[in-house]
Amino acid sequence: MLETSARLLRLLSLLQSRPDWSGAELAERLSVTPRTVRNDIARLRALGYGIHSATGTFGGYRLGAGAALPPLLLDDEEAVAVAVGLQAAAAGSVTGIEETSLRALTKLRQLLPSRLRHRLDALRAATVSVGGRQGPTVDPGVLTAIAAAVRDRERLRFDYLSHDGTESVRTVEPHRLVHTGRRWYLLAWDDGRGDWRSFRADRLRLRTPNGPRFTPREPPGGDAVEHVLRGTGSAAWRYQARVRLHASPAEAGERIVPTAGLLTDDGQGGCVLETGGDSLHNLAAFLGTLDLPFTVLDPPELRDLLRILADRYRAAADGPQAP
Repeated sequence: MLETSARLLRLLSLLQSRPDWSGAELAERLSVTPRTVRNDIARLRALGYGIHSATGTFGGYRLGAGAALPPLLLDDEEAVAVAVGLQAAAAGSVTGIEETSLRALTKLRQLLPSRLRHRLDALRAATVSVGGRQGPTVDPGVLTAIAAAVRDRERLRFDYLSHDGTESVRTVEPHRLVHTGRRWYLLAWDDGRGDWRSFRADRLRLRTPNGPRFTPREPPGGDAVEHVLRGTGSAAWRYQARVRLHASPAEAGERIVPTAGLLTDDGQGGCVLETGGDSLHNLAAFLGTLDLPFTVLDPPELRDLLRILADRYRAAADGPQAP
């Protein structure tokens, strides 16, 4: 039989591993009586753990939130995952949590066994951040307020600054927060426009209080990420383009970052890219860097520009002509 302290840690680990446990299951796992389980549950509650219990056929125990943050048990892989997440947050796109993340990472590293510290130090030594290329940062209070409205199904009201500098007041039904790696976006049903819209979180200023509750609706296709990528990859640009890439979606996906546009399988071994740019020349240059054969579906102006560029490049490759 385990000593009391070791048994409490084992009991806590079991409660954290899944939502519900019956007293009989816990007693069997710990090789103790149900009475001992009840006593151990009382000890954990005294330490600040919120453990809910229910009687009857479907009764049991569930670990809930306590009044204070109690110790958390992590296995090796979970501890490394948390440490990596804190390291990324220290250089991430959310304002004001860099120092907090570093403090938490320092505390966690001190508690890690040597074998895990070596893994984390090796990862940190082998990793470099891309300086000067981060996207705009977002106040964490804005993200948590949006997340709460999504959870509670409450309408949001905010002032929004569009990419062309136009200011407007929006009332929306928030659906999801989407993080593309550089920016945070809110996908929501825009009441005023009567359609789905993507909003950059760093460009909105929330108004309080929130609006009334709403019945959630699903975006067409049910894919929040696809809607945001379609908007950020093409609709937000001055020029939009649809291009068929003569390569598999997997091959094309290795060369195109998600924020550059939306890739869809064309069902014929290739894929269609929906993208955009500030100018047709920028679009032509971007497509050239992919190093993949392609056919422009839209717009016709891009096809005309590619013909002009092809003649120009061909003349450059032929060299000076003899007089």
